[in-house]
Amino acid sequence: MTIQPDARDVSPADGGPAQMRGTNQSGMRAYNEKLILTLLRRNGALAKSDLTRLTGLSAQTTSVIMRSLEKDALVVRGEPVRGRIGQPSVPFSLNPEGAYFLGLKIGRRSAEVVLIDFLGKPLQHRQLIYPYPVPDAILRFANESIVAILSGLTESKRKLVAGLGVGMPFEIWNWADIIGARQDEMDAWRQTDIRAELGTNYPFPVYVENDATSACGAELVFAERQANSEFLYFYLGTFIGGGVVLNGSLFVGRTGNAGALGSILVTDQNGKPRQLIELASLHTLDKLVTEAGGESAPIWLSPADWGDLGTALDDWLEASAPPLAQAIVSASAVIEFELAVIDGWMPVEVRARLVEEVRSAMTKLDAEGIRLPVVEEGIVGAEARVIGAASLPLFDKFMVDQNTLTRGIRDADRA
Repeated sequence: MTIQPDARDVSPADGGPAQMRGTNQSGMRAYNEKLILTLLRRNGALAKSDLTRLTGLSAQTTSVIMRSLEKDALVVRGEPVRGRIGQPSVPFSLNPEGAYFLGLKIGRRSAEVVLIDFLGKPLQHRQLIYPYPVPDAILRFANESIVAILSGLTESKRKLVAGLGVGMPFEIWNWADIIGARQDEMDAWRQTDIRAELGTNYPFPVYVENDATSACGAELVFAERQANSEFLYFYLGTFIGGGVVLNGSLFVGRTGNAGALGSILVTDQNGKPRQLIELASLHTLDKLVTEAGGESAPIWLSPADWGDLGTALDDWLEASAPPLAQAIVSASAVIEFELAVIDGWMPVEVRARLVEEVRSAMTKLDAEGIRLPVVEEGIVGAEARVIGAASLPLFDKFMVDQNTLTRGIRDADRA
């Protein structure tokens, strides 16, 4: 089904991106419900009159949808707002207990499982640390964690678990040499269909996405950034990755590999061309700490507190910030990003220092003819990858992708 002409505003008055619009046609109720839930997520509590104005739906259609969403416990009524002419305005907001989502992050050094509510709040969290990921161990950890989490929920809440999202690096087997893994064990990932392996065990769907792209999605959904913004996103884990948001939506590209920012070509402190992943990754920090005779284990054990890493941390920040700045400037020559967001598996004070170093490094680059973005810290934090993974079923079931307004809707269910 393709979207009908009246389902979008093709000529917004402000000249900006097309506004999200609903349609009053039959057969589009599922889409309109997603649209209203998306607006409530992005704007907070809204009255039916506000939703009618924002969507372009008729007041009657909006009322019917709100009754349905309230019946399904996806939205809750707030206290009436009095003091205006006419009937008091009743704001509606998302119900935190309306749905639940599971997320699994598979990293090069650790795996995590999380349960989040409808607002993205983590309710339960489990973690496994390892020298490198092996499919059998990951699947065992994932299944044991999920079973334990589900067993702790009431029957009514278990029925509200809408899906499991998996965030993991693509072609994870290619990193055996760098992370000191056995190639034969890493090659086992080539024959592992993680979606199929997990999907046979549970009554809800399983989604799989790149881990850094998932983290970018978490920033988009839960950081309350402007719906129509364009931003570049970097996540520093064992290796740096990223994502791209265009017109308020996550852009994954033709093969799902858009935003592979670690592959951007930059120069090191000696002017030698290298990929960003070699210079601005925690694997590099680990190496510097080890070479200095320090203990690098705290880097992987807890993103909240790394202890004292000595001058190795200073050296890493000094070496990482300039290539990150180069990557931001280069990307901004192609797309006029409003923001460049930096997050990662690191203490908040380290992230703040890195962002300041990047801002400083950008002032030293020749950016003539380029409108540079504002560089900001990520909002979601170290757990962005696993929370982003959990948000994959939320995206699919309860949100409208802004890009569908120009691509068409994928076989929307008829009301």
